[in-house]
Amino acid sequence: MTELKRIEAGARMSEAVIHGGKVYTAGIVADKTVGGSVFQQTQEILQQIDSILAQAGSDKTRIIKANIWLTDISKFAQMNEAWDAWVVPKKTPARATVEAKLAAEGYDVEIMIEAAI
Repeated sequence: MTELKRIEAGARMSEAVIHGGKVYTAGIVADKTVGGSVFQQTQEILQQIDSILAQAGSDKTRIIKANIWLTDISKFAQMNEAWDAWVVPKKTPARATVEAKLAAEGYDVEIMIEAAI
């Protein structure tokens, strides 16, 4: 049986789990810029993803899939502005973005990724 490695494991969830040569993150939200613009929140989340991937021995060029939730799809361009500045051209993941109500007030973006190690 292959062991799981957990990154920042808490009582309720881990920030990420490594299994089978892949890293799977939880849904990541912006704690420092909560209530800020979608652009600011997305930038913060992407920085957190960089940190988690580094801890897992991976990086953003190895992301396979990204799921993005926005509380207001009309802010899609703001999210894309931060995303486009962050991703490496021609090494972009498969991605889905949907509008959804998030768990707490002020969180307007949530991102979950899967990446190869």
